Parts: sequence; C-alpha cells; structure tokens
Amino acid sequence: MARESESGLPIEPVYGPAALEGWDPAEKLGEPGGYPFTRGVYPSMYTGRPWTMRQYAGFGTAVESNARYKQLIANGTMGLSVAFDLPTQMGHDSDAPIASGEVGKVGVAIDSIDDMRILFGGIPLDKVSTSMTINAPAALLLLMYQLVGEEQGARADQLTGTIQNDVLKEYIARGTYIFPPKPSLRLIADIFKYCKAEIPKWNTISISGYHMAEAGASPAQEIAFTLADGIEYVRTAVAAGMDVDDFAPRLSFFFVSRTTLLEEVAKFRAARRIWARVMKDEFGAKNPKSLMLRFHTQTAGVQLTAQQPEVNLVRVAVQGLAAVLGGTQSLHTNSFDEAIALPTDKSARLALRTQQVLAYETDVTATVDPFAGSYVIEKMTDDVEAAAIELMAKVEDLGGAVNAIEHGFQKGEIERSAYRIAQETDSGERVVVGVNRYQLDEEEPYEPLRVDPAIEAQQAERLAKLRAERDQPAVDAALAAMKKAAEGDDNVLYPMKDALRARATVGEVCNALREVWGTYVPSDAF
Repeated sequence: MARESESGLPIEPVYGPAALEGWDPAEKLGEPGGYPFTRGVYPSMYTGRPWTMRQYAGFGTAVESNARYKQLIANGTMGLSVAFDLPTQMGHDSDAPIASGEVGKVGVAIDSIDDMRILFGGIPLDKVSTSMTINAPAALLLLMYQLVGEEQGARADQLTGTIQNDVLKEYIARGTYIFPPKPSLRLIADIFKYCKAEIPKWNTISISGYHMAEAGASPAQEIAFTLADGIEYVRTAVAAGMDVDDFAPRLSFFFVSRTTLLEEVAKFRAARRIWARVMKDEFGAKNPKSLMLRFHTQTAGVQLTAQQPEVNLVRVAVQGLAAVLGGTQSLHTNSFDEAIALPTDKSARLALRTQQVLAYETDVTATVDPFAGSYVIEKMTDDVEAAAIELMAKVEDLGGAVNAIEHGFQKGEIERSAYRIAQETDSGERVVVGVNRYQLDEEEPYEPLRVDPAIEAQQAERLAKLRAERDQPAVDAALAAMKKAAEGDDNVLYPMKDALRARATVGEVCNALREVWGTYVPSDAF
C-alpha cells in the first residue's frame, strides 16, 4: 500500500524505470552548477569545500551573546547567526512598557549601536560572515553592523553576511511585522539599492519558508509560498527601477529540513528548478547567478520534543543529512534541548559537532548530488514541483503574494495542514517517538539554561545613560531627515544610518517610521 508524503503526495513501495517514463535528464537535471540547477548551484558542491556551518545563537545581553559567539568560533563554526529578542524584532526599546517580560528571552537585546559594539567586540567583521534573523527592522541592524565594522577598520565592501529581511512571511506565519505591506516593500527596495551601492557582498534578503514550515506548512506549501514571496520582492525591485541582474545574485532563501529525508531532498531540488525557470522566463535574467536559488537550512525545531530530549540528537542528524543531500549552502543544526529552553554551551557544541561529523566522517561530500537519477528522488522531485507550481498559480490568480496574504490564502492553507498533522499525531497515526509511542514512565531531570530577569533593568539603565550622554539635537535632526525621506522617495537608509550613528535607539527609529507609515493590523477576515 502506498504511503503519503508530508505534502499529501503518494509514495510507492517500489519505484522503477516506469516512474520516469518520458523523463528527459537534460531538461530536468542539467549539470551541477548549470541551468536549471536541480543538481546544485555549484559544479563542485562539497567536493571542494563543505557548506558554511552556522549556529543560531543570541540570548540575554550583548555581553553574554558575545561570549557564546567566541565559543562557537573556537569550536569551528564558519559563520555567526544572530537571534534577537522579541522587542528588538518588533522595533521596541527594552524599557518600553510593551517589552516587559520579553527582554533577552528568545534572543539578544539590541537597543542601540552601543549594544552592537559589545555584541561583536573582539570579532573581526571583515573576516566573519554573519547572518541576522531580523525582518521589519532589518535595515537598522544592518546599518549598525556596518557602523561597527567601520569602527573596527573594515571597509563596507569587505562585509559579508545576510539579513533575513523577509517581512511577507511575517504576515503569513510569524507575526513580527511593524509596517503595512506597501511601505515594508518600499523599505526592502531601499535596502536592495543601498547594498548594491554600499555593501556589495551582502545578501540583502533571505526569503524564508522555515517559519511557514514551523507553523505547519507542508514541503510543497513551504516552497510554493516562499517562491511566491520571492517573486513579489523581485517585482518590487524592478518596479523601483532596478535591473534584475543588479540585485538578484544577492537574493537567498531559508528552508527547514525535516526528518522525512527523501521528500526534503526532493523539495530542495524542486525549489531550485522552479526558481531558475521563473527568473529566466518571467524576469529575463541574464546573469547565471540570478537564476541560482542559494539557501540556508535549519533543522526542524517544531519536530524537537521535550520528552526524552536526547532523542533529538538523532532527529537533528537525519535532518542535517537531508539538507546536505539536498545541496544546502549553509546549515544550522538545532541543539537537542531547544524544546525545553535556550541551548546550553554543551548542547550548542554537540549541534555543531553533528555538522562536522557529516562533513568529515561520512562520504556524502565525496561526490556531487549522490541521489541524481534515483527513481524515487526524481519522481518525488517532479511531484513536489507540480504541487508547488499549482499553489503558486493560485497565489497569482489572487493577484500575487500581497493580495493573497490580504485574502488569508497562505495562512488558511498552512493552518489546514497544521490541523491535519495535529490530528494524525493525536490519533497515533503519525508516530512521534517518546510522545505518542515509546514513552518513559518518568522523564529524567534536566537543568535548562535560564536568562537572568535582571537583564531588563540593566538594559533600561543603559538606555537612560545613553539618552543622557548623547547629542540630542543631532538625534532629533537625523530622525527628522529620515521621516522626510520616508514621506517622499529618497532612500531612507542614509538618514537612518546618521540617526543610528548619533545613538538613536531602535525604538526611536521605528517609532519615527510608524508616524509616517503606520502599523499593520491584520484583517478580521482571517
């Protein structure tokens, strides 16, 4: 009897040549590093060097997070990945009433350039690649990073890394939006233009399916809605007067990797193929790099369990292997204790060691695209591709990603998928080891890492001191210039950088933009 994949597609017990009848390898596969990039975006893939090993980290104060980053670098991580706390993600200062109880909890608290200096103190920004998971206030954190790099003596054209900067998925699945879609897209276009001129090696956006998957999206939904968002961003930049080949090579993507290894490998291959064809056929991109879907992967946090947490080590290893076999460019492996609390130093190190074992103790890096031509993988790739294209067509029928968001289409589809998963888990049809099968009568005790609640008061004291010391007229003038740019067509990042250099806070900058652009309020219709 055939099983169903996570996307609801049939998986046959046996696959043979009939599964690929009429299948054209030249059309479907190509060569590694060549159109349509099914086999990977680079000819040599990991045979030359492994993927970039990142570890997502950030908690409490900038001092604590800085110490964790230095430990990760010492343990062999190749790139930093910064987690910000919820107030920072929402554009609020740590002493704002709305921030109470959330300061430093799910990431590091960054209120001003003073905090950013501490966060990256002793870390040479001209030599380290940094990814920042920040969306609505992405411009602010990027500019503070640039300012700190310049203070260290690094030129802007030496800075490498990524800002997530994907606000459309916030309206769909995550909720850390600030402004309505139209000004949010304008701000993203300003970031594209700024980075082309000022920080040319920076990846200006990481178009994210990860959070949709964590909210319950199937693999087909994950890539369909992510690529639809990507199309919206490209259209926005082109409408703002940019040539597609001027910014498309710096676009990147962010996907989840689940334990369902075969479908995940198929998903990554299908996503590359769809994107290459969209960029070539719809946008007329000429630069081969504009056709490449380069992506970061994180193992599936939603599949981690608080019960028997050590079993998560096995899950993460399988998920990491799926990402590697699928051709990821960088990878974060979750720590086994993340379903309970913030990772400890030991668990974060074990997560990194998982990647290092995959890279250096297995033979999966010895050859490019080891699953190419597999009956099951190629058929599943075709099936996931077809399902994703069907969903993307429905988004287009609604007028594109933004209009579909306003109709609640993506959110509704994801919620139905999440409900199906919950039903299958509750009934036992979907086995979750340690949760609905193979439970223990009594769980072993575990001591989690806890954030000191005094951090909130400490950050408030730092903010009071900052406001007392800084040149307030200079801050006011810079914020006024930024508001004027926001009201017109000038790029807001240049006056924003002046304001942040003058020690304006994250909350002050975002509040100034709120006064011009307003805030997004979701419709009651969905």
